[in-house]
Amino acid sequence: MAHHASAKKRIRQDAKKRLHNRYYKKSTRSAIQKLRAMTDKTEAEKFLPKVVSMIDRLAKRNLFHSNKAANLKGKLTKFVSSL
Repeated sequence: MAHHASAKKRIRQDAKKRLHNRYYKKSTRSAIQKLRAMTDKTEAEKFLPKVVSMIDRLAKRNLFHSNKAANLKGKLTKFVSSL
């Protein structure tokens, strides 16, 4: 266990940050799932920029690797255009 006040504080901060990150990652994954389940092209085209924005935000915060974000965006764009 931590012996210094600063180490205890860091543990508290990490736990808070982990919950925060987990929430945003989960909501992004749910949005991706929702987009992939869509069958209406116009609706999917409207929803795609929101999902791409969420993915970019996660990549900016290093929650998704930049290559993973690029792959996801490419695959989702391809999916929407093929509808």
